[in-house]
Amino acid sequence: MPDEEDLRRLVRARAPRRCPRRAAAADGSVAETFTYGDLAGWSGQIRRLLADLGAQAGTTVGVVAGNGPQWVAADLALLLGGFVEVPVPLAFSGEQAASLLKEVRLCLADEAGVRKLAEWGLDGAVTVLAIAADSGAGSRVAQPDGLQLPPDERIIKVIHTSGTTGAPKGVKIRSKALEALLVSLNSVSPAGVYSRYLSLVPFSLLIEQVTSVYLPIINGGRMILLPENTALLGTAGSRADDVVAWMRAGRPTAAVLPPAAVSALDKAVRSAPADAGPVLGDGVRPFLMAGGAPVDVEAQLRLDGAGLRVHEGYGLSENSSVVSWNTPEQWRPGTVGRPLPHCEVRLSDDGELLVKSTSLFAGYTVEDPTSRPVDEDGWLHTGDRAEIDADGYIRILGRLKNVIITSHGRNVSPEWVEGSLRSCPTVVDAVVFGEGMEHLSALLITAEDADAEETRRQAHAYAERHLAETDRPERFFVVADSRDFRRQYFTVTGRPRRQNLFDDLMTVTTAYGRSVDLIL
Repeated sequence: MPDEEDLRRLVRARAPRRCPRRAAAADGSVAETFTYGDLAGWSGQIRRLLADLGAQAGTTVGVVAGNGPQWVAADLALLLGGFVEVPVPLAFSGEQAASLLKEVRLCLADEAGVRKLAEWGLDGAVTVLAIAADSGAGSRVAQPDGLQLPPDERIIKVIHTSGTTGAPKGVKIRSKALEALLVSLNSVSPAGVYSRYLSLVPFSLLIEQVTSVYLPIINGGRMILLPENTALLGTAGSRADDVVAWMRAGRPTAAVLPPAAVSALDKAVRSAPADAGPVLGDGVRPFLMAGGAPVDVEAQLRLDGAGLRVHEGYGLSENSSVVSWNTPEQWRPGTVGRPLPHCEVRLSDDGELLVKSTSLFAGYTVEDPTSRPVDEDGWLHTGDRAEIDADGYIRILGRLKNVIITSHGRNVSPEWVEGSLRSCPTVVDAVVFGEGMEHLSALLITAEDADAEETRRQAHAYAERHLAETDRPERFFVVADSRDFRRQYFTVTGRPRRQNLFDDLMTVTTAYGRSVDLIL
């Protein structure tokens, strides 16, 4: 990544180009377009408004906004102004938001963010600078008494990650670390990939900031944003199946997909008539990246046969996002690729993946048992079990703490079983249990209109064909997806709260309209 002055020059140089755009979902029409020049001017005015409030470089500032040009302008203002940015997901509960913003006294917010801060009861605890929808506008809407800004830090972002109790803790991202990550990732990206990037997941995720905002800017590309008020993938009310329509409309050159969206794309390819043509339309062959959880190997191979290769990777906020990924020249399905040029990896004696790089984080805002330590030799202990083959490709086997040991002494990594089960036609998500039990059981999460018995039948048949006996659930239980269910039992990044689900399974499935005969 260029330094701050280089990035300022870059934004000015790109001023004639059009970025970002807000595309309509159905027909691909564009609701609004902003140039790099617009965003540069807008971010400059935000910095002036911050200065009027007495905020100086090093001040920690929250960003509470949806995936719109307002978020991008706010982010650039803070990045170029030397502030410490704390992006807050709109999907957070009030308790989670309050935890992440505990030391923050100033927030930038769009209309949705202003409403959320009020809903969370935080509008009286922080100064709120509202970012208007037109470029260059802003207004102060709340000013609590006794504003005290934190001292300067050599940190540019604090990114949320899950803690032990569901309250998030912050990962401190260094300026030089993000710079190293961007330079390294860009060096292995094919030319032209970021010319039309389609953003499908929240900007509060660091990987989306990297791929949707910074890499398109560095490469002079544009980002295509979904219509306002659209439920982004992984948030309440979203449907992975919608990704097909969005990609047809947006005609992107690249996108990052959660594993559920890869499964949805695979299902669309499998269900399309033989003479239907390309599933995304003629000439639409985006560069697809995936991560966050295992992606089914057979789904990858089917999509590759349809001209839609998925490049699976691996990363974590503690490394400023990406550690490894499959490139077009070095693509090996079933792995998360080889390390980026700036990263080293090795395995500990117990098979844990260790990472050393120039993009490692600077610690957490709060330490707890989920913290990932960096040892005295500079190796980050990721908490993930892995294999590294003779050619350097990494295969993630699952979380060390998530390994299921059955009463027969068999070790099972639930993430791989869950990734495979998502290929079932009506399954949106899956969570596997079996610690200390004789056989595995799987909770299948489906679309609201799915037939539970048919889902069970399909899952049994799929498991018989595709899963080893040791990885095959014996019993399947079905719950219809809903906002309340997601909010309570999944993190904002889409990871299941396994213990909560296990503890509450009997109550959950009854409360959400399904009876359960599982004996725990």
